[in-house]
Amino acid sequence: MQKGIDIQHSFVQLKAYCEQSAFKGYDPYDGLNSPLFQHLPFISKNKYCRLAWIQFFKRSPIDFRKWVGIKPGYNPKAIGLFLSAYVKLYQRSKDEALLPQIDFFSQKIIELTTPGYSGHCWGYNFDWQAKAFFQPKGTPTIVASSFIANALLDAYDLNKKEELLQIARSTCDFILNDLNRETDEQGNIAFSYSPLDKSVVYNASLLGARLLSRVYAYTKEDILKNTAAATVRYCCMKQKADGSWAYGNYDFHQWVDNFHTGYNLECIADYMKYTGDHSCEAVLEKGFQYYIQTFFGKDGVPHYYSHSIYPIDIHAPSQLVITLQKLNKAHDHMDILNKVMHWTIEHMQSPKGYFYYQINRWGTSRIPYMRWSQAWMMLAFATYFLIEDAKKTEP
Repeated sequence: MQKGIDIQHSFVQLKAYCEQSAFKGYDPYDGLNSPLFQHLPFISKNKYCRLAWIQFFKRSPIDFRKWVGIKPGYNPKAIGLFLSAYVKLYQRSKDEALLPQIDFFSQKIIELTTPGYSGHCWGYNFDWQAKAFFQPKGTPTIVASSFIANALLDAYDLNKKEELLQIARSTCDFILNDLNRETDEQGNIAFSYSPLDKSVVYNASLLGARLLSRVYAYTKEDILKNTAAATVRYCCMKQKADGSWAYGNYDFHQWVDNFHTGYNLECIADYMKYTGDHSCEAVLEKGFQYYIQTFFGKDGVPHYYSHSIYPIDIHAPSQLVITLQKLNKAHDHMDILNKVMHWTIEHMQSPKGYFYYQINRWGTSRIPYMRWSQAWMMLAFATYFLIEDAKKTEP
C-alpha cells in the first residue's frame, strides 16, 4: 500500500466538492448545449459537425464551455449514482444527516423524468450525437433509466416508500414496451439503446435485464424474469472464447474495454442473485478472469482497452470497486483493489477534491465532470467502505 494516501480523506474532499457544487456540473458529451453552436445555420443540423463539436469538447484538456455558453446542470444519471452512493453511506454510518439528501435525490430524479413513455424513464440533459444515432436532450435510454431505477430501489430498500418501488416497476414497462428488440434464432432478445434506434449494445441490454430481474424479486411477475433470462442468454452467447465481450453488434462497436466489461459482469451477477438462475455462472467466471487479468496492471494502473492502457479513464477504477463487490470477489483481490484506489487518488484527484476525467499519452484532462467522474467515484468510495467493513467482521 502506498504511503501518504488516505482513502477516507480523499472521500471527504470529494464529498465536499460535490456538495459545494450542488451536484451540478459539466459532462464530457454536453457540447451541443452551446447556444453558439445551436444558432449556427446548417452546421448545427449536420451529423458530422455535431460529432466533431462534441469530440472537441470531450477531448480538449482546456475547458471552453463557459466561452460558448454551456452551463452546469443536473444530469439525471449522475443524480441516480449519487442516490445509490448516499444510501450506501447511510447503511454504513446510520447518520441521519444523510436522509434529507437521499430524499432530495429521490425527488429530483422524479422531477427529471422524461414524459410520454410507458413508464418512468430518463435520458441526459444534452443533445447527443453518436455514430449510430442522434438523441435530442431528454431522450430516454435503457442505460440511464436502469441505473436511475436501481437507485430508487436502493432508496426503497432503505425507507420503504412505496412510490419508489412503483416508479422502478414502471421503468420496466418502458423497457418492455418502448424499446426496439433484436431476436436471435433461439428466441433470445437484446434491447435497443433508446426508442429512437435499433443498435444492440451488450452492456445496455444487460443493464435492462438486471433491472427487470431486480423488480421481479419484489413483484414475482414471470414476464420480468423470463424477459431478463432471454436477454442474459442473448448477451452470454456473445461472449468471445477468451471471456471478453465487444461493445456491441455494429462493425464500429468491436472494441473491448474495461468498465463496460465490468457492467456486463455485475449485471449477470445481479441477475443470478435476483432470479436464482445460475445457468450462466461459467460465463460469469470466465468473463471475470478476463477482466481482472486484462485491465489492471500490477502497479495499479487501470487500462482502458484490452490492447491499450490509454486513455486512463476515471470510470475504470470506480467500476472495479463495484464489480468486485457485486461478484463477492473483493476479499480475494484486495491487493489490486487497494493499489488501483491509491494510484487513482495519487494521480487523478485534484487538490480541490474532484477527480480528473482522463490521462492520455499527451497529458491529462482535469475538467471536473460531474456524472462521468465525481458521481462514479462517490459510488466507488461508498462501496469500498462497505467492503472494508465486511472485511473487519470476517472471522
